[in-house]
Amino acid sequence: MSETERDLVAALRAELAAIDPVRACDRAAERAGMDLVDGRVRGDDPVMARLAVRLAATPEPAADLAADDAAWDRLADHCRLAWLRGRFLGRGSLSLAGGRTHLEFVVRAEEAPVLARRLAAMDLPASWRVRRRRGVVTWKSAETVASFLGRIGSGPGLLELEARQVSRTLRGELNRVLNAESANVARSVVAAGRQIAAIERLEADGQLQEQPYVVRVVAAARREVPEATITELAERLGVHRSAVQRALERLERLVLHGEGRLAGRRGTRGRRAPAAPVG
Repeated sequence: MSETERDLVAALRAELAAIDPVRACDRAAERAGMDLVDGRVRGDDPVMARLAVRLAATPEPAADLAADDAAWDRLADHCRLAWLRGRFLGRGSLSLAGGRTHLEFVVRAEEAPVLARRLAAMDLPASWRVRRRRGVVTWKSAETVASFLGRIGSGPGLLELEARQVSRTLRGELNRVLNAESANVARSVVAAGRQIAAIERLEADGQLQEQPYVVRVVAAARREVPEATITELAERLGVHRSAVQRALERLERLVLHGEGRLAGRRGTRGRRAPAAPVG
């Protein structure tokens, strides 16, 4: 991740860790979700250390909420969300690298399917697998991650994340449109070059003047404004776009397949040859 992305993730975690639940049951559920060891957090994260100290006086629930489905089912929704917030802070990680959103929980192997099932029941479906004998529950959907973070209490940090995602989406769409437009312009330039070369060759061979009026008019317009699109040529001449396209295609065909000369010869068929002078 870039430094900016790391800063955003750190701000999100700090924001969630700063939440101070009013209900004692929520405090207990969050402490249980953090999965502390002897009341201490793993690693040296000062944000988590301060949270652990703040929740130290809160007794944990008697049941193991990570494994006991019966205890989980008895919890109120606000307690479940508090437990999930603690689980994310204690066992979760968020990555925004390369414009992709990736959130995962690394838990005991036997907990992974249980956690995935509970999240799915909350309309937060996640995938899970066992990696190096640890369970990994994963989200790769930016929408699902945003929904989860919002439900466990994120506010300004989530707004910043969503704003960046919208900005990234808009930049991607703009780049797609610009690339498509550039490709269209390149194709138009190449096609116009072929058409002008065909017109010049037909004019040099005297075949251009043998063509129908519309073809000659389109050829003249193409030479005058070589950068114009077919639509612009049609508007300039006051004819249908399809008529311009057919005329330009005919000009290229005449050069590629020699249809002009054949048409010229066909035009002389059926004419009576002049009478030979009587000598």
